[in-house]
Amino acid sequence: MAGRRMRIGIAGAGNVGRSVAQELLDYGHKILLIERQRNNFEPHTVPEADWLNADACELTSLHEAGVETCDVLIAATGDDKANLVVGLLAKSEFGVPRVVARINDIRNEWLFTQAWGIDVAVSTPSAMVAGIEGAIDVGHLVRLMGLREGKADLTKLTLPEDNPLVGQQVRELDLPENTALVTVLRGDDVIVPQPGDVLEAGDEMLFVADSSVEGSIQDAFRGASVARAPTHRDA
Repeated sequence: MAGRRMRIGIAGAGNVGRSVAQELLDYGHKILLIERQRNNFEPHTVPEADWLNADACELTSLHEAGVETCDVLIAATGDDKANLVVGLLAKSEFGVPRVVARINDIRNEWLFTQAWGIDVAVSTPSAMVAGIEGAIDVGHLVRLMGLREGKADLTKLTLPEDNPLVGQQVRELDLPENTALVTVLRGDDVIVPQPGDVLEAGDEMLFVADSSVEGSIQDAFRGASVARAPTHRDA
C-alpha cells in the first residue's frame, strides 16, 4: 500500500467496510464510505473518513459521491447482488480504474469477473474453506485462491512423511510447465526455495500454476500419498 495517496470509495459501512476503511486510512489514503442503512451510518466510528448516506446501487448516489474521481472502489456490502451492481456501475459508467468486490456466498463466486466490472474478488467463504482444508489435509493439493480471473491458482501442499521427495532437493521436482514453487513454510520460517534446498516432511509448499495444469502438480510427487482435495469448484 506504500506509494501515492489514493482516493478510495467503499460501498457498505458495516463491520467489514469500516475495518477496511480504517486500515486504508492508516496507510494514508483518502476514504469515502457510502452506506444506505441508517443503522450502519455512524461517521463517529471512522471519523477520518468522508461519509455519504446513500444507496451505492443508484447512479445518482455515485454521481453525488464523485466516484469518477476514485482510484479504487470497494464493494463491501453483505449482499452479493448489490456488490455486483456497484462494481458494474463503477467500471462501466464512471471508469473507476480498479474495482474490488466482496463475495458473501461461495456459490456466486463465478459471477465476480470483469464482465461485471470486477478486477479483484475477495471471497471470505473460500478463504475459510481453504484454511480448513489446509489444516487437516496433509498430502492434498489445496486451492487457496484464484488469480487473474481464474487463469491461475495459488495452491498449497503439505509434504507428508511417506512422500519420496522427503530428503530430496527442490531441483528434483518435476513440475509442469507454467508452474512455480514460490514459497516453503517450515515451522516459523518462510523459505524462498533454492534448487539445492532439501525438502522435509511437513513442509507447506505454495505453488502458482496455470489453473489448467493443477492436477499435473500431483505427478511431481510421483503419486505417493498425493491426491487433490475437493474444492468448491468440484461441487
